Amino acid sequence: MNIIYILPLFGVVGLLFVMWKSAWVTKQEVGTERMAAIAKHIQVGAMAFLKAEYKILAIFVVVVAVLLGLKGQAEESSNGFVALSFVMGALCSGLAGYLGMVVATKANVRTTNAARTSLGKALEVAFGGGSVMGMGVVGLGVLGLSGLFLLYNEFLGPDWGIAEVLNVLAGFSLGASSIALFARVGGGIYTKAADVGADLVGKVEAGIPEDHPLNPATIADNVGDNVGDVAGMGADLFESYVGSIVGTMVLGAIFVTAPEFAGKFDGLGAVLLPMALAAVGILVSILGTFFVKVKEGGSPHTALNIGEFGSAGLMIVLSYFIIGHFLPESWVLDGKTFTANGVFFATLAGLGAGLGIGKITEYYTGTGTPPVLSIVRQSLTGPATNIIAGLGVGMMSTAIPVLLIAAAILVAFHFAGLYGIAIAAVGMLANTGIQLAVDAYGPISDNAGGIAEMAKLPKEVRKRTDKLDAVGNTTAAIGKGFAIGSAALTALALFAAFMQQANVKTIDIAQPTVMAGLLVGAMLPFVFSAMAMNAVGRAAMAMIEEVRRQFSDIPELKAALAVMKRNEGTEEETWSTEDRAIFDAADGKAEYDKCVEISTKASIREMVMPGLLAVIVPVAVGFAGGPEMLGGLLAGVTSAGVLMAIFQSNAGGAWDNAKKMFEEGVDINGKTYYKGSDPHKATVVGDTVGDPFKDTSGPSLNILLKLMSVVALVIAPSIALDLPASTDLGATVIEMTGAVEEPVLVMTIVEELDENGNPTGKMDTVYVEGPAAFEATEVPSSSGQ
Repeated sequence: MNIIYILPLFGVVGLLFVMWKSAWVTKQEVGTERMAAIAKHIQVGAMAFLKAEYKILAIFVVVVAVLLGLKGQAEESSNGFVALSFVMGALCSGLAGYLGMVVATKANVRTTNAARTSLGKALEVAFGGGSVMGMGVVGLGVLGLSGLFLLYNEFLGPDWGIAEVLNVLAGFSLGASSIALFARVGGGIYTKAADVGADLVGKVEAGIPEDHPLNPATIADNVGDNVGDVAGMGADLFESYVGSIVGTMVLGAIFVTAPEFAGKFDGLGAVLLPMALAAVGILVSILGTFFVKVKEGGSPHTALNIGEFGSAGLMIVLSYFIIGHFLPESWVLDGKTFTANGVFFATLAGLGAGLGIGKITEYYTGTGTPPVLSIVRQSLTGPATNIIAGLGVGMMSTAIPVLLIAAAILVAFHFAGLYGIAIAAVGMLANTGIQLAVDAYGPISDNAGGIAEMAKLPKEVRKRTDKLDAVGNTTAAIGKGFAIGSAALTALALFAAFMQQANVKTIDIAQPTVMAGLLVGAMLPFVFSAMAMNAVGRAAMAMIEEVRRQFSDIPELKAALAVMKRNEGTEEETWSTEDRAIFDAADGKAEYDKCVEISTKASIREMVMPGLLAVIVPVAVGFAGGPEMLGGLLAGVTSAGVLMAIFQSNAGGAWDNAKKMFEEGVDINGKTYYKGSDPHKATVVGDTVGDPFKDTSGPSLNILLKLMSVVALVIAPSIALDLPASTDLGATVIEMTGAVEEPVLVMTIVEELDENGNPTGKMDTVYVEGPAAFEATEVPSSSGQ
């Protein structure tokens, strides 16, 4: 049977696993009535945000789909079905976020309840919820892409040609990228506005934990964990996953004419390979989920590593055989020899770079590491030195990851050219299913801890959820490493695919238009980050004012806060009967819905401009300045964007863990500092600055540089350069006798013309290599040789 018909079935298998695991999570017990009520608040808030967000995005999708359809109809190398691809990409991206959100808001409270009995059961429930997100993303990605490829290549367009099929299919990646950027920015603004309000007014001003039931922003904060770290992250990795596959397929199309590919799936072996790797990756990820188990007293980190790295090792072995099956042992194109083993080594380079970046990220952001300890020590002198130290750590953390990415690019290119760089990104993301499951497990565990705090469960329950959450922070560092590394490689692969489709051979930075594009591109990540940061600031101001209003205007809350301050440092059981009565009277008086509404409205309003920036700028530059200027823009945004993403993500993570070290108690120069101390308050300020760094603008930059490359790829047929014309000048072959041992210039055959038909002076030449014998011959100009 044709492999094209089989590939969509792998996506179906992934979605069947999603249904089964989702049903299993739903069957777990919720816990007490109070726990169920808190979870209901979070679920309602999360769904209200998604509903409001998708209403806005639906308008965007319809407008862009119409424009793409009209553009496709007017081009020879594309057609109106690019609009269908775009809509399907947007729908799959939105559906992936929705599935993850639904299950995450069910799994959080069930994880809390499981933590009442054992750590192992809590891990099983939290990871089960995360695996629904992970397999939903890869299942929808493979099903959507392979299904559309099957539809276009076999049914609707057997006479289109592979170039037109891939031009139309690129719309799927554009749809996924568009939704991802809006989801990531919107979710990031939502979660950080709530987090800043809960932290600054709750922790610093009122002296209560962010998850305390008296904190009006606590529900919005927990909703934010879901909309930002589950739905937003799911859409982010869906977009990376799809973008890397599409970019590799486009670059693989250049091998279709190589005679060695004739027996490999009708010449489409290199085109189908990335989809095949992704499809097998679904099965490997599903298998890996069954190895994530921990006994009471065991290490959740070890359990997650066994599942994640075990499946990665298995994927490496399977990749070797899959690559050998889809590609010939060796082939030649434009004088360069490629091998199947070279392509395999390129995938190893990508995977190695991803793991390396993850470990470096963990070093710069992990609790107790030298960089984080430097921030802790400088917090003794106040918030200013804390912020200076965090900025320094973030900037320094860019060095090794960039060197690793550069090394991966060079190694992959050496072994397999531009196709190798693209396949390196696919190799890095082949295990997205279990990688995302581990990532999504983090916010579910964080939510579980918040519910335990709000429901006033015993301390051992919170200790178990905190242990799960701490592991989630570490695994998230590795996830960010893969996200940043894959973003760089995917953007470069899409950039190369754009150049191929736009007939651009080189990007010459000595050209003024290219240099102008380069500078504008390098500026965009800063403008984009500023827009996201300012949006968080404005939304946070509204949240802070609302929390302060409730603390001052609601009598029960005001009285309960006074009781807490009066009994600071003592257990609630030791309070007087009168104080406990006042405190209990405040239960349920906080107006959570007001804070949820502020975050929802602010995030929906503020996400529009950054999202439009990423779509409009490449279109404007491409049509106004041409494909070479657009190439300069993409080079600028990729280089600056990768650096800014690493800097912001790592600075934010380091600030966050410096704060957590004080909350657990940290010894500096023989003195132990705890939560509530002046140095701890300094780290809260630093963490507040870092929150939008690591959860809003930083992760969104990964999508920005890929989305702009995808937009360029989609409009490439409309702005493509005309292939150079040529004139046959004829040539005289040099008289030779005997054997030729070295390559020798034999004849000049054509001179290229510019767009006005004038000779350019550029000659195409033919070389003879190896032993040969010749006689003097005159080749007439009209011979066409």
